[in-house]
This record gives sequence, C-alpha cells and structure tokens, in this order.
Amino acid sequence: MKRIAPLVALLCVLSVMALPLWAATEKKSAGKDGEVPSAGLELAKTATQITGVAISPLLGVSAIGAYQWWGAHTDAEKAALPWFANPLVWGCGFLLVGGCAAKDAFGAAVPPGLKKPLDVMETVENKVSGLVATGAVVPVLVSAASKIMAARGTPTAGLELHLGPLALVHLGAMDFSWLLTILMVPLAIAVHVVVWIASHAINVLILLSPWGAVDAALKATRTAVLGLVTGLAFIDPVVGATLSVAIIVLAYFLSGWAFRLTVFGSLFCWDFFTGRRKRFALLADGNKLFLGRKLEGVPVRTYGRLYQAKDGALTFKFRPWLVLAEREIPVPRDGLVVGRGVFYSEVLGHNPQRDRNETLFLLPPRYLGHEELFARTYHINGTCEVGLRRAWSWLKEALGFGPGAASATATPA
Repeated sequence: MKRIAPLVALLCVLSVMALPLWAATEKKSAGKDGEVPSAGLELAKTATQITGVAISPLLGVSAIGAYQWWGAHTDAEKAALPWFANPLVWGCGFLLVGGCAAKDAFGAAVPPGLKKPLDVMETVENKVSGLVATGAVVPVLVSAASKIMAARGTPTAGLELHLGPLALVHLGAMDFSWLLTILMVPLAIAVHVVVWIASHAINVLILLSPWGAVDAALKATRTAVLGLVTGLAFIDPVVGATLSVAIIVLAYFLSGWAFRLTVFGSLFCWDFFTGRRKRFALLADGNKLFLGRKLEGVPVRTYGRLYQAKDGALTFKFRPWLVLAEREIPVPRDGLVVGRGVFYSEVLGHNPQRDRNETLFLLPPRYLGHEELFARTYHINGTCEVGLRRAWSWLKEALGFGPGAASATATPA
C-alpha cells in the first residue's frame, strides 16, 4: 500500500492538471475583439512558466521578468509589474547567467582545481534562486494567472443557481480568483520543488565531475530542455504544457535520487565555503557520511551515520528523506581502506559482485586531512590516494619525481 500511495498521488495531480489542458482547447467569444484564450489556456501557460523557472530559476525568472517588462507599454502598466520585472533585477540576472555560461564554455580548458570553486558558487546561486522562486515568484505568477482566469472565464462565469421562488442568483459577477489562488499555489509550489530538485542535481553532478567537457554537456542539456519548453509554449501553449507535464512526471520518479544528490551538494558547498575541515573534530563513533554504492537495497548517497560495535562490527544508520523512521544496515569490513582525495575523500570496500575494491562511503569535504584519524577510529587498515590526487601521484612517478621512481633507481636491474 505504501508503494501504491505515491503513484495514486501522482495520478491525482496529473488529473488536476489534465482537465485545464483539455479545457484549454476551447475558446470563448469576446465580441468585436474576436476570441480570447480560455481559462484553461491561461493555466497551461502558467504551468509552462513554472516548469521553466524550476529548470533554471535565475534564467527563467529573468526571462519572464524581461518579457513582462517588454509587454508593458505605459508607465502605469510597468508600475503594476511584479518586482522581478524590474530591469535592474532581470538585467543582473542575465549578467550572472552569462557569467556562468562563460565559465562553462571555457571550463574544458581550465584545470578542475581552478574551475571547481566557481562550480560551488554556481551551485549556491542555484539554491538561492530556487528558494527565492519558490517563495516569491511562483505565488506571484499563480496569483496573476488566477485573476486572468477569473476574468476570462472560470467554471463559475455565467453560472446561474436556481433557488425556486427566490429567483436567480447570478454567480458570474462573483470574484473567485482568491479561491483559485488558494487552491493552485500549493500545487504549483510542489510541482516547482519537484522539478527544481531534479534540475539542481545537474549542478551537483558538475561538482562531482572532474572533466569540464562533461560539465558543459550537462549544462547544455538542461538549457536545451528549457529552450524546447519555451519554444513550444510560444508556438502552442497546450503543447508546451504537455511537455511540462512529461517533465514533471520524469522529475517525480527521479525525486529520490535527486534529493539525495541535492543533500550531498548542499553539505559539499557548506564545508567548502565555511572551511569546515579546519574546525572539524572527528567523533569517537557515529560520524556522518554518505553511502557510496547501493548496499542492502539502500540507494547511493543516502545520508547517515557510521557506528562501530565493541566487537568491531560496523553499522550504517539513516533516516529515509531525512525525517522518516530510522533504519540500519550492516557494513562489511572486507577490503576497507580510506581514500584521500582532493575535494572529498572516500572509504573503499570490496564488492563481491565485481570482485574488486569500489567506493563504499563518500566523506564530506570536512574530512579532508582527517583520513588517518578516521581509519584508526574505525580500525581500518591504512589509506590510499584516489581521484585527482591519485592521478597526480601517478604523473609524478611517470616523470621520475615520485617515490616509485626513487625506489626503482635504488633497485638494481
């Protein structure tokens, strides 16, 4: 039943969104001015805007603000625009987006050690703009759409209620925009958060990737999806909204994976900007870390604590979605070794399925410089170098500057 409940909730949400999209195909007569879009069509446009903002908050909010400002022809109309339609706001937004694009364009030629701090800053910007869009932009868009829908033809427009001898009560003159806003805002925020979490995972993947070319490809894919949604919305709002619904469904099924990745990225950025490793003190037991591979059915990058029993047995305890009931799984000790990295370290362990040592735990950046103590705390035999640190050691040895070259020289041929 617990597994079916999320699917039922998703079907209910999709049903609520599908009805206005179906109604959007109808038109309402407007006299001499011809035809105006129906209320459903306006909702379709709003759904597309919310999805676009969720995919790239800063770019989406700046584009919508610039579009609204350009469409306002009089000073009175411009004065009535929301705060993000101010040229100073969307102008600064476009400048930041352009700076990020330039960073990605030249990222393939920049060493990872120089580009990674900029990636961290962009990840923080995406978090901040996503939070601002959730609390200050999405409700404004929904409120404006509700007023337009109520004016153009809500399901209550022109409706007459027969009360027998009490004659007719005309409900068409009543303003139900406030009710639409109350009903739509929670749903719009939920949709925005789900899509934003899935999109934000791209920023975290860029943090984890040591190759600038991969970073550029990830960012280009997200920009292409945003461009496709925007382009289809201009051609046909219903088609654009249909694509938005497909993106929402995909984001829903990726939400668990994306949430875990977002938590990892948030902790990564916090440790990086606050210099957490300089004031970090390792606990005697129950240190926080991330699962590095699927173990006992628990997915990758699950956040939890590592405990050690008196007999040396290791246990990983965690809370699904950080708030649900605590669970625990045993951790095998086969082949455990602590790997020292440049940006974050790892705990390697033997994978019996592939018969080789692979990442078992991911240590947040606060553990940098504490790998030896971590190994002694959990009775792990030794440390090694991984990632860029391992590649640098290999390069030094290949050029004859590492310890391997020295030992080779001392050993007779």
